Amino acid sequence: MFPAASLLTTLLLALSIAASPVEVRNSPVTLPIARRLNTSGGTINLLQHDQSRAAALKNFKGDSTLSRRTGSITVTNDAVSYIADVGVGSPATTYYLIVDTGSSNTWVGADTKYVKTSTSVDTGEPVAVDYGSGSFSGTEYTDTVTLGDGLTITAQSIGVAATSTGFTGVDGIIGIGPLILTEGTLTDEPDTTIPTVTDNLYSQGIISEIVVGISFEPTTTESDANGELTFGGVDATKYTGTLAYTPLTTTEPASYYWGINESITYGTTTILAETAGIVDTGTTLILLASNAYDEYKSATGATLDESTGLLRITTTQYSELKDLNFVVGSNTYTLTANAQIWPRSLNAYIGGSTNYVYLVVNDLGTPSGEGLDFINGYTFLERFYSVFDTTNSQVGFATTAYTDATTN
Repeated sequence: MFPAASLLTTLLLALSIAASPVEVRNSPVTLPIARRLNTSGGTINLLQHDQSRAAALKNFKGDSTLSRRTGSITVTNDAVSYIADVGVGSPATTYYLIVDTGSSNTWVGADTKYVKTSTSVDTGEPVAVDYGSGSFSGTEYTDTVTLGDGLTITAQSIGVAATSTGFTGVDGIIGIGPLILTEGTLTDEPDTTIPTVTDNLYSQGIISEIVVGISFEPTTTESDANGELTFGGVDATKYTGTLAYTPLTTTEPASYYWGINESITYGTTTILAETAGIVDTGTTLILLASNAYDEYKSATGATLDESTGLLRITTTQYSELKDLNFVVGSNTYTLTANAQIWPRSLNAYIGGSTNYVYLVVNDLGTPSGEGLDFINGYTFLERFYSVFDTTNSQVGFATTAYTDATTN
């Protein structure tokens, strides 16, 4: 990656000699991200948060009827998030934004209030998004957005929250989902889509492809700078072997997100036949259609823990766990026994006991066959490098040095 100054110098030089933005593309842009547990409200309820979000994701119909805004489960604060430091304005104010592949609006103001500068433009458009696990409403601005070491996007749409729920301790979201998810979020222009941060990086000649590579690493601490976003390409130092890609699914509603087709086996037993679901950084757990979840629960001998809402096993059962295999096309991505459990050093944060082991696989809350039958949340993504490729309509995975880690 070039230093920011070199990137901008190259961009300006190229603009002086070429009219076409296609000829002024630069290197991928890297942005560090950090995992944070939100303990401001006491014990974290992972399942309630994730099921609330899943209900909202499944309700999206891909039109302008605002059908997504019908969450029926209690709103809770984001429990576990990956946070990026993003600058807005000139001079820039730094906001701590949740990295979300399951939504596409970028907004601020949940905690740190929006600071107007000379680059702030009030469009006068009301904007609102309901995430199931939280929401915001306010006014759309366009402003300069700074990523990493001074790399800037001009006239980026930014939601400025007048009200928000479920976002204590963070300032908002940087949405890197598909463009269609912005449709219906401008209240007075429900048929209008809003170019995302990634779209504008491309249209302004900063990156050569509409691609985001994401690296997460397992962590056993409350807060840890253990991740990286790469806009416009991938970071080959973050994965091992070869990236394998799978086309985006055409099955609704998974097709509105980063949706793929996969099947899942526990050991050699298929618990979910090939079906459509999504890959989502905004979900903590791995959620399976209820019938697949029931099979997993039975096969592992786990007990539903009332305190945490998670499946609970003993240390003896943990030693007997089989691999959980995600079959995507001709490739299999395996979660070892250790990858299937919540970090034991963090049990207290979820209301758990040090005497038990808690599984990160849980119930989506609906049966298979509804077009979104699994969510591979960040507990899956911490074990594999992932690539979200809009240009070629595909998602890629590769193993990493942490795929078989035993740190949990």
